[in-house]
Amino acid sequence: MFSKNLTLILILLLFGSNVNAQQKADLNKMQWFADAKLGVFIHWGIYSVNGISESWAFYNNYINHENYMKQLSGFTATKYNPQDWVNLIKESGAKYAVITTKHHDGISLWNTKAPKATTTLNNSAAKKDLISPFVTELKKSGLKTGLYFSLPDWSYTDYDVFTRERKRYDSKADLQRWNRYLNYYQSQLKELSLQYNPDLLWFDGDWEHTPEEWQSDKVHSLLKVKNPNIIINSRLDKHGDYDTPEQGVPVVKPNAKYWELCYTMNDSWGFQPYDNHYKSSNMIIRTLVDCISMGGNLLLDIGPKADGTIAPEQVKILKDLGRWTNKHSEAIYETQAGIADGHVNAKTALSKDKKQLYIYVDFKTTKGIVLKGIKSTIKKVEIIGSKAEVKSTKFNDTDYIFDVKENDFDNDVTVIKVLFNEEIQLSDKKENPLSLQALFEITHAMDFTNLNFRTLAGDINNGVNIFNSTNLMADGVGFKSGIQNAKNSVNAWVVKNAEALYKTTSGIPFGHYTGNTALSADKQTLYLFVEGTPTGPIAIKGLKNNISRIRVVGEGTMLPHEIYNKLYWSKVPGIIYIDIPKDKLDRQLTVIAVLLDGPIDLYREKVGAIESNL
Repeated sequence: MFSKNLTLILILLLFGSNVNAQQKADLNKMQWFADAKLGVFIHWGIYSVNGISESWAFYNNYINHENYMKQLSGFTATKYNPQDWVNLIKESGAKYAVITTKHHDGISLWNTKAPKATTTLNNSAAKKDLISPFVTELKKSGLKTGLYFSLPDWSYTDYDVFTRERKRYDSKADLQRWNRYLNYYQSQLKELSLQYNPDLLWFDGDWEHTPEEWQSDKVHSLLKVKNPNIIINSRLDKHGDYDTPEQGVPVVKPNAKYWELCYTMNDSWGFQPYDNHYKSSNMIIRTLVDCISMGGNLLLDIGPKADGTIAPEQVKILKDLGRWTNKHSEAIYETQAGIADGHVNAKTALSKDKKQLYIYVDFKTTKGIVLKGIKSTIKKVEIIGSKAEVKSTKFNDTDYIFDVKENDFDNDVTVIKVLFNEEIQLSDKKENPLSLQALFEITHAMDFTNLNFRTLAGDINNGVNIFNSTNLMADGVGFKSGIQNAKNSVNAWVVKNAEALYKTTSGIPFGHYTGNTALSADKQTLYLFVEGTPTGPIAIKGLKNNISRIRVVGEGTMLPHEIYNKLYWSKVPGIIYIDIPKDKLDRQLTVIAVLLDGPIDLYREKVGAIESNL
C-alpha cells in the first residue's frame, strides 16, 4: 500500500513539474508579445486596384470572380519600397508587423511552389515576390515578423466554398478533393515557416470548418518544426496563444491573458480611395491607451495602394502615433493592466513590479487630477516625457490631488507617473458621501469647490444623490439649499445643471465612458460629467441605443456626434465621439446630456472575430 501511495505521489509531482515547466515556457514565448503593445497590420492585395473589399467583394457578389481577378493586371507595385514601409512602422512605435501573405481571394504575395497557386510573381503586373523583401527589412530592423494567412481560399478549385451562394462540392462527401486542399494550404504554411521563420502566424477564416477538418493539430506541429516558440492567434482552433477582438474596442477587460485588438484607421482594411472616414490621430492614440490599460495590444491596420505607396492620411497617423509613443515609451512597453476602476477618472497601467502607476489623462485642467484609495506612500510624482515634477497634495488618508502645470500637458494624452517604495496597495474603503453642508458652505481654508463638484458627480454615479431631499426641480427655479451663507457660485452651478441632478440615478459602468455619469429617472437620458478641457472628442463605448440628440446641460446648445467602427452587419456598437466646443465648457465641471431612443441598453459582451462581412 505504501509503495502504491509513493508511486502516486511521484506521478503527481512529476505532472506538476511538467505543468509548471510548460507554463514557464509559454510565459517566455509570449513575453515579447505582451511587452510590445503596438503592432501594424498590413492588408495589401489586388483589391487595392479598384479600391474594393478584399475578397468579400466577389464572395458577396458585388463583383463577379472573373472581374475581381482582372485586378491582377493593375496590381503593379511599381513604387513598393519595403525599407520605407519598415522605417515608417518603426517610427510609429510598433514592435511588430503582420502582413497578408494570402487573403481569402487566394492570391499569394510570395513565390509559393504549391500546385495551381495564383501568385503576384507569376500572375500579376507586379511580377514580384512581395513578401520576401519586406520580411528581410523587418528582420534587419529588429521588429518581430507576423504573417497573416487565410485558411479558406475561395479561388482555389479544390476548396469547397466559392461564394456566398455557390459551393463547389460537399467536403464531407468528397474527402479526396478536400484532402487535396488540405495538402495545398498546409504545403504553403510549411513554405512560409521554412522561408521566413515568422515570430507570429495570424490565421483568419477558421469559421468555415471545424478545427478537426482544418487538421489544426497537424498545422501546429508543422509550424513548430522551424520555430518551437512561434506565436499563433486564436483563429485556427479557438484556443491559440492569444485572442483577437476585431474593430470593437473592448468595454471590459478580455478574459484572455494575452489579446490584441485589430483595428482600422478608417472603415476599410485594404486601400479604398473613397473611404475618408478616418479617425483622428488623437482617437487612435487614445485607443492605444485603452488597450494598454487593459493589458492588451493594438494591431493598427494600413492598406497600401496598388503601386505600393501608402495613403498620406495613414502616414500622418503613424507619424503622429510615433511622436506620442517616442515621448511616452516608458508608460507603454513592458507595462501591465492598470488598477481597478474608481480610483481616478482616467485610464491607468502598472509597471511590472507594480511600484509605478501610470495615469493617462486625455484632458487639460487647472483644477488638479484626483487619485483616490491609495494605501501606499507616494515617493514621487512626475510627467512622463519631461520628468517635470508634479505637486502632490494629500487631502485625507488615501486621496491625493496632482497639480499639473499648463505647459506640461500633452496635446493628446498626458501621462503622470506615480512612484511608490513598494508594490501599490489599494484601499477599498468607501468615503462618506458629500453633504449639502460641505458642498455649499463658505470656508476660509483651501477652496474645495471644484473637488466637491467632482465628488458630487462621483456620488451620483454611485447612486447617492443628495438633492433628492431638497426642493430642486429640473429647471432649478426656486431652489433653496437650506444652508446659511451658501456659496453663490455653487448655487449658480447647481441651478444651471439642475436637470442632471434632479432625481438622477447611478450612472453606467466605467468602461463605457472615462468619467462619472448619471441617468435620468426614466433611464433615457445619459449625463456625462466632463472634467477640464478634453484634448479631443469625448467617447462612449458599447451603447446599443440610437441617439436622439445631444445637448450641453444648462445652455441648450445642440452638439453633433460621429460614430466610428459601427459595422452594419455586426451587433457590436460603434464608438460615439462628441466634440465639445471650448466656449461651451464650464469652468468647474461640464455636463453633457445624451437623449436616447429608449431606456439605456449597453453592450458588454466579448468582442470576437468577424465571421460574416456583407
